[in-house]
Amino acid sequence: MQRIMNMAMRMLMRHGLSGLMNRAAHRGRNPEDMTPEERRAARDTSQRGQRMIRVLRRFMR
Repeated sequence: MQRIMNMAMRMLMRHGLSGLMNRAAHRGRNPEDMTPEERRAARDTSQRGQRMIRVLRRFMR
């Protein structure tokens, strides 16, 4: 039972962190309202943040 709870918590945390990273990269704006340069910068920021989260997860193990 404990394993199932841990798995569920990891899934929720992973999904939540990804969503928060995307929202922070887009600064709360809708991608359709952004210029192509802003969208590209937001995507790059989001990808960089995802990479940092992956690295941190490795260190936390």
